[in-house]
Amino acid sequence: MEQVQVGKEFEISLLNEQSLEVFFNYLDEQLSESGQGEVPLFQPLARSHTGMTDEMKLRFSQGLVTQYSEPGWRQIWVAQDCDGNIRGHIDLRGHPEDHTEHRALLGMGVHTQARRAGLGKRFIRTVEQWAIDESELVWLDLWVLSNNKPAIGLYESTGFKKLGEVEDMFRIDNESHHFTRMAKRLRG
Repeated sequence: MEQVQVGKEFEISLLNEQSLEVFFNYLDEQLSESGQGEVPLFQPLARSHTGMTDEMKLRFSQGLVTQYSEPGWRQIWVAQDCDGNIRGHIDLRGHPEDHTEHRALLGMGVHTQARRAGLGKRFIRTVEQWAIDESELVWLDLWVLSNNKPAIGLYESTGFKKLGEVEDMFRIDNESHHFTRMAKRLRG
């Protein structure tokens, strides 16, 4: 597939409720790539997994309409090309545990045609700026399958530090997969 250049032709904006179905179609395509060919497994799902489940859609839908700082909140940004196609996303969501309001969990994906062109770094700068300007968040956390070296490299290059690795966290398609936890402090 042809790789596209990331620049002004991609607009990053907050996702709204009316665009959820288009977003879910994008995520279905993303999930279908996980662990296929040269693409590392980037979601803890079997390679035969066929897309978004109703439970996953519900978590995104409910989180999107929940105000920041309320339990279950989620903010989602998407990058769209000039034709309106989603070429990547990043989201922040609150941790489900009590007393973690100062932290958020980051999730991200970039369309195969837009990878390795700087979009991931733009996404991370976007959510960091939102977190500093619009929230009381102190930490951004993320969890990544340890085999996903490109993602770990991106996160390290943007200031995330490895906190540790959980060995044999998942058994997917009869294979053991480790899980790396990372975090970045935004403010004192």
